[in-house]
Amino acid sequence: MKLEVVNIQGQPTGRDVELPEDIFGVEPNEHAVYLAVKQYLANQRQGTHKSKERNEVAGSTRKIKRQKGTGTARAGDIKNPIFRGGGRIFGPRPRNYGLRLNKKVKRLARLSALSGKASAGEIVVVEDFSFESPKTKEYINILDALKVKDTKSLLVTVDYEKTLYLSSRNLKKSSVVRASDLNTYDILNAGSLILSEGAIDKIKESMA
Repeated sequence: MKLEVVNIQGQPTGRDVELPEDIFGVEPNEHAVYLAVKQYLANQRQGTHKSKERNEVAGSTRKIKRQKGTGTARAGDIKNPIFRGGGRIFGPRPRNYGLRLNKKVKRLARLSALSGKASAGEIVVVEDFSFESPKTKEYINILDALKVKDTKSLLVTVDYEKTLYLSSRNLKKSSVVRASDLNTYDILNAGSLILSEGAIDKIKESMA
């Protein structure tokens, strides 16, 4: 598959780039994509939730009233879960939500996501560029020139570009990632995938 390379003004450069069929033209595997997204979201969870149970609540262990003759239900100490301020029954405890996934499955999921974007025509290839200093306004102008300002966009760069990252950090619908850190969730979450010209070779290396 060939795509035209454009500059940051959105104008054609007269060059074409070949997207490898073994990366951008495979048959998408929906189950592999599901597993990869599930793992990514699960690994984002901190798992630090905690509530105090009966034995952890501060309070007296004295029986608050006699067992019989009160006309009401029997009760133990004030830490009883049925009382206000008492412990919680089977409350959440800290746990690790992390999932493990086979490398081949994760690779297949990324290939499926990239191929889906290519077939849907949601990939833009732009020549390599950088900023001398962070400029959010200039970055917005580039998105506007590429006609992706109103959609979620993901810019894939060759290496970590601090100025580009800082320029896009305040934009809700835009993000920047280097090619080696590209994952299935980020690809699917973006409405438009902007590939810098040099990032394509990096993607090839990471998929090898």
